[in-house]
Amino acid sequence: MNLLFKVAYLFSKVPLKILYLISDLIFFVMYYIVGYRKQVVFENLRHSFPQKNESEIKAIGRGFYMNFADYIAETFKSFTISCDELRVRVQHINQDVFRDAHDEKKNVILLAGHVFNWEWYTALASIIPQENCFPVYRKVQNSFWEEKIRIIRNRFGNHPLEAREVIRHIFRKPNDGKSVYMFVADQTPHVDDVSYGLNFLNQRTPAFIGYDKLATRMDLAFVYCDMKKVKRGYYQVNYYRIEPDDEKFVEYEVVKKFYQMLENTIDKRPDNYLWSHRRWKYQHAIKIMDENFADE
Repeated sequence: MNLLFKVAYLFSKVPLKILYLISDLIFFVMYYIVGYRKQVVFENLRHSFPQKNESEIKAIGRGFYMNFADYIAETFKSFTISCDELRVRVQHINQDVFRDAHDEKKNVILLAGHVFNWEWYTALASIIPQENCFPVYRKVQNSFWEEKIRIIRNRFGNHPLEAREVIRHIFRKPNDGKSVYMFVADQTPHVDDVSYGLNFLNQRTPAFIGYDKLATRMDLAFVYCDMKKVKRGYYQVNYYRIEPDDEKFVEYEVVKKFYQMLENTIDKRPDNYLWSHRRWKYQHAIKIMDENFADE
């Protein structure tokens, strides 16, 4: 495995324009030869966009595989890409939300979806006024790659936190505006943890709700990340403050608003979302279903 990592590390030293040639090969193999998770991808797309015809679905699917191949190449590059290059390739719009939260002495809960390339948020830590940035991650089964992913997310002054540790960490740490917690918040809960669900992309969707407990118990600043792929290798992130309808968030309010904003992001560029995961496999386990979500 160390040999495998050395190979991956050497690949990361290669200029991105060369890595994108490798990405083209990865796309060809995944899409035309192996058919990596094609059944899952196209089933997810057909259920999510019942109004689209088969030609449109195929175009989105093909675009997804191209973006997914680029994501693989860019993830390799993440081991060695410089902070300066990453700040050129990812433009962070509306950074005022971080300055406002810092002035208000409120820690920030950053909510993103699996929109390419979410791994390239990491340089944000070098440009915002908060002293501490904590990317939140879920452990992968392979301990070797678990360690290597932590290396990527530990760069540029970040301090990764495992998902099961983060809520306790936030409650214990002072809410003083000096910390940002970066959630990829559309994770699928484990079947034993499924409780709340909503109608997302035309489907009953189990929702991870750990951050909802924070919204109702602490005065934190919640920020949505609207990721946009401008062109190959270049991204733009718009940051939007998520505000409660009244003075404080009520139960599940921040969850619903996050999913509404994420659905809007996906509708604009559906091929840029991660369709290869079995996102809806635990629909049957939902105990509380928000039937009003789609009407709001």
